[in-house]
Amino acid sequence: MRLRSLLFVPGDRPERMEKALGLGADALILDLEDAVAAPAKVAARAAVRALLDARAGSSGPALFVRVNPLDSAFVAEDVAAIAGSGMTGVVLPKAEGRGSVATLRAMLPGDYRILPIASETARAVFTLGDYDGEGLAGLTWGAEDLPAAIGAATAREADGSYTDPYRVVRALTLFGAHAAGVPAIETVYPDFRDLDGLADYAARGRRDGFTGMMAIHPAQVPVINAAFSPSEREIDHARRIVALFDANPGAGALQMDGRMVDAPHLKAARRLLAAAGE
Repeated sequence: MRLRSLLFVPGDRPERMEKALGLGADALILDLEDAVAAPAKVAARAAVRALLDARAGSSGPALFVRVNPLDSAFVAEDVAAIAGSGMTGVVLPKAEGRGSVATLRAMLPGDYRILPIASETARAVFTLGDYDGEGLAGLTWGAEDLPAAIGAATAREADGSYTDPYRVVRALTLFGAHAAGVPAIETVYPDFRDLDGLADYAARGRRDGFTGMMAIHPAQVPVINAAFSPSEREIDHARRIVALFDANPGAGALQMDGRMVDAPHLKAARRLLAAAGE
């Protein structure tokens, strides 16, 4: 399952959910949590279930549902509404390690993937290395709920970059995902009008080891897809590395274009080609 772009869509807006199916995102996150006010949650659950049933067995983006947190008054009804559907998986907000994943699985049996938003409480930060990867679609983080949870004024500097505590959280999420053997999904870029800024942010995410990113607006989807797709030049370079080692079995290090390449370069080349579908 390729997860470059994951687009949030409010669960109480059936017309937006239907339109979002054709916007090019690798996955949709049909939201029953923050995007839906409490009085609208009943209608949202019905609309989300209707879409899931209508799309069962169809091609198109992977369909995830973001339920409410496990300690909320809404999650049991969320789970009841989506149980047995053809969705790909569930986005779990305010996750706190593998125990919270197990709790959700006990509530929602079936072969569903879980995507924890793994950094939204202070306790969650200390569980980012706890995930074992079993049944996970990936691991992602958020920079909005955590500062609110601890009474911080903001997670960002005046130029939009993260302050030091949130740089740490981002890095721990990245390493936690790779330790669990699952995709590391970058958090949202809130200014949906700033597509140049988004492109720079997504490029840094891919550079650092993230393999995809969440989106809050349709206009962000093509920018994110482009950022997390290898270029032809990168693909050609990776092919040459693999071919070089295939031609020299048993070699530990080789020269290509005047530079040394060794086992880490070969591993990275193979990963890039796999991401490109080769």
